[in-house]
Order: sequence, then C-alpha cells, then structure tokens
Amino acid sequence: MGAALMTDDALDRGRKSFFAHAWADAYAKLMAANLETPLELDDLERLATVAYLLGRDDESVTLWERAYHDLLSRGEKQRAAQAAFWLAFGLLHRSEVALGNGWLARAQRLLDDDQRDCREQGYLLLPLAIQRAEEGRPADALEIASRAADIAERFGDPDLSTHARHIQGRVLIRDGRIAEGLALLDEVMVAVTAGEVSPIVAGDVYCSVIEACQEIFDLRRAHEWTAALSRWCESQPDLIPYTGQCLVYRAEIMQLHGAWTDALDEAERAQERLSHPPGHPAVGTAAYQLAELHRLRGEFAEAEEAYRQANRWGYPPQPGLALLRLAQGRVEAAAAAMRGAVDEARDRVNRSRLLPAQVEIMLAADDVEGAGVAADELSRIADDLDAPLLRASGTRARGAVLLAGGDVGLALETLRRAWAEWQDLEAPYEAARVRVLVGLACRALGDEDTAEMELDAAHWVFQQLGALPDVAAVDAMSVRAAVEEASGLTPRELQVLRLVAAGKSNRSIATDLFLSEKTVARHMSNIFSKLGLSSRAAATAYAYEHDLV
Repeated sequence: MGAALMTDDALDRGRKSFFAHAWADAYAKLMAANLETPLELDDLERLATVAYLLGRDDESVTLWERAYHDLLSRGEKQRAAQAAFWLAFGLLHRSEVALGNGWLARAQRLLDDDQRDCREQGYLLLPLAIQRAEEGRPADALEIASRAADIAERFGDPDLSTHARHIQGRVLIRDGRIAEGLALLDEVMVAVTAGEVSPIVAGDVYCSVIEACQEIFDLRRAHEWTAALSRWCESQPDLIPYTGQCLVYRAEIMQLHGAWTDALDEAERAQERLSHPPGHPAVGTAAYQLAELHRLRGEFAEAEEAYRQANRWGYPPQPGLALLRLAQGRVEAAAAAMRGAVDEARDRVNRSRLLPAQVEIMLAADDVEGAGVAADELSRIADDLDAPLLRASGTRARGAVLLAGGDVGLALETLRRAWAEWQDLEAPYEAARVRVLVGLACRALGDEDTAEMELDAAHWVFQQLGALPDVAAVDAMSVRAAVEEASGLTPRELQVLRLVAAGKSNRSIATDLFLSEKTVARHMSNIFSKLGLSSRAAATAYAYEHDLV
C-alpha cells in the first residue's frame, strides 16, 4: 500500500511539473514512478516528450518505441501510428534519416490497414509535404499541406494545424509569394506565442519561422521572433532543444548591431549546446557564425578552423571562406571560390547571400564588369523581395561598382544613400564600410578634408568593434599612413614615437609595450637616426607636426 501511495504521489507531482513546463522535475518524478510500476500510456508519452525536451534523445526514442509496441498490442493502430510519428520526428531531427523514414513507413502501413479517417493521417502528410517542397514541387507541397490542415480543422488538432499552415507559409515564400506566405506565418505565430500548441511543436515552428525570415532578409520579423523565442526558452530553464538555435539567431542579430563580443559568446554557447548530444544539424550554422566573427576580428586561423567545422556539418562555408581568402591577400583563390559557389546556387535566396561578396571580390580582382553584373542581379532580387537589409547591400554594391568604373559623382550619391540605409538598420560595421568608400570617392573628387573625415569616422567604428583588418586597411588609405610610410619607421618604432610624444619615459614605454628598457632605447636610437633628430623634444615636435599622435 505504501509503495503504491508513493508511486501515485510521484505520478501526480510529475504530471503537475509536466503541465508547468518544469521538465527536469517532471522527468525525475515520472521516471521514479516508472521504476516502481510501468507507466500507463498517457504518462509514458509524457515521459517520452520530457526526455526529448531535456536532450535525452536515446531515452526518448526508447520510450516512444515502448509506447508504440504497447499500443499495437492493444490494437490501437491510430495511436500507435502517432507514437511512430513522434519517434520518427526525433530521429529525423538528429539526421537519422533512414531510420526515421522507416518508422514513418511503418506508421503509414498501420493507417492503410485501418482505413479510417483520423488526425494521424494528417501528421503523416507533413513530412511528405516537406519532401515535395525540397524536391522543387511547390504546388504538390501546398496541396499536401492543405490536406493536412483540413484534417486538423476536422479533428480540432492545434498542433497539426500549426505545423501544416507553417509549411504552407514557407512553401509560398520559396515560391515567390512572399506577402501571402508571411501573412500565414504571422497567423501561425499567434497560436505559438499564445501557448496554444505543445512545446515540441512550438519550438520547431519558432525556429522554422525565424529561418524563413532570414531567407528573405526580413530583419524586423527575424528580430521580433528571436526575442520571443528567447523569452520562451528562458521560461523553461531545463529546455535543451531549440536553445542552441536561439543562441545562433541571437548571435547573428548581435553581430549586425555591432555587439561582437556578446555575439561571439552566444555563438560559442550555441556550438557547445548543439554539440551535446551530437548530431544536431544546426551545429554547422553555429560554427559558421563563429567563423564570421573570427574573420571580422582578424583571427584568421580560428576563422579557418571554424569554416572547416561548418563544412563538416554540412553548412556551406561560402561566402565567408572566400572573404577570408581575400583578407589574406589571396584574391585569385577568393575569386575562384566565389565563381563556383555562385554558379552552383540556383535559387535567388542562396544567390543573394553570395552576391555581395561576389561584387567585393570581383572588384578586388579588377573585374569591374563582372562585379557590375553581380550588383545588378543583387539589386533586382532586393527589389523583388522588398527587403531593407538586402536593398542596403545592393545599394552599396552598386556604389562600389560605380566608383571603380570612374563614375565618381553618381557613386558618391549612391554610397551616401547606402550609408543612410545601413544606419536605419542600426548596422554600424556595414555603415562604416560604406563610409570608407565615401571617403575614397571624395578623395577622387579632390575633397581631401572630407575624405579624411570619412575615413577617420570609419576607423573609429572599426576600432570600437575590434575589426582589426578594417582598421589596418583604413590606416593604409589615410594621409597619416602615407606620412608614416614616408618616415621609414617600423610599426613598433611608430608606437614608441607616439608614446614619447605623450610624455612617457623609456621605463613607462617598456611597461606599456611589454619590452625591456634596452629594447626601447634601441628603438629610440633608430628613430633619431631615421628622422635626423637629436632629442626627445624634437621627436615630440615631429610627431605633432606630422599628425602621428
């Protein structure tokens, strides 16, 4: 009697924790009850769900298999098919495609034998709709998803309805019916954010809708739904699935808005979270995001390794890897990589990810005509998608091509418009990159004062962000850089000269630069010799006169 009461108490508390989304406590209580007495089917399905939400994938699969066989032994074929569907769902999400498809086929055979109209038929239509969409058959995918939605309506199943309509929305977007698809996704997200669907469906749809927004560069919606997903994840501290993807989305937004240190932390956390348990396909996305941040910060070895990791996980390393090659001065390698990537990309979403880098690399390779073709295509896609982020990228590309082609006046006008567009998007790094081009256009028009002001403003932003390659590039463009080069001083000697001009002693300079006083004295001797000076006061005057401080 006492053991039975303890089991009932554990079950009751486990159920309460389940409905409160306290997943770790629900798992502990339900598992304790299960060890005393095998769980009834409702509680067994709850335990299988909780195991999935805690990242215990193998346990979840085992529990769903047990539920399937128990249901089959009772002759409950429809409910057994439902268990097989969720089992397949977990397997497919960790890329065990053959096994997942096997369970879907088993579920379909059960329903074919039963020959009843049931909601489970609708669930098995969902992976078929996704498959048709991936095969490039949008009409078939929409028809199948519509059938699933009709079944959901008939049986009053919000999970099925939400999944089916979200698939319809994504297919519509990929088919170019963007406004129609977004309207459907917005409607779907009402049910998700209101808590009308189960946690697994909510997490899956959150991530899918954010991906759809990213595909069409709808930054506003991506930001809004990422914030909502963050709140949803934070309300369930024990949750494992979806939290890694949420961190990737947050890192991408932070990078755009200039919070690079925070973005790097989030991307590293995402990679760690998605790697345990292993097999999550989104780990490649996290690795690529890490690679991008390392590249922008000038950490080229770390970027190269992260691009390799992304590629191992099936996430394409372009255009980031080609831009890394460009930053390393390997222009021909960068151009060859981008030509191959752009040739392989057929749909406009993937091409629009590649074209900005294509323009930049073609210009570096002195292929102004090729860059112009890429910029024109980018602008057309931006107009079709009506995406502010893509439009800003297209405007910058067009301005860069005009500048390279010698149409400086129109280039300056276009680049100033691009700068305003990136400012509106609160994207400081991209806005600063445009200011560099504005500065070069002003210099080409003979307006050296404005050119130096624009370059200085860009330089300041790059320094704040930690964009060391861009800092070095702007240094090389400025008049100050020309003076430094003409002086014949090494970078270290220039550092020492600036500290002398700031009133520092040799001992203080040695401390600041982690050098010995003897090394600092040698640098001072070289400075005096190269500049024809004989005192620290003369060196200070030279530094101020030549704007080296």
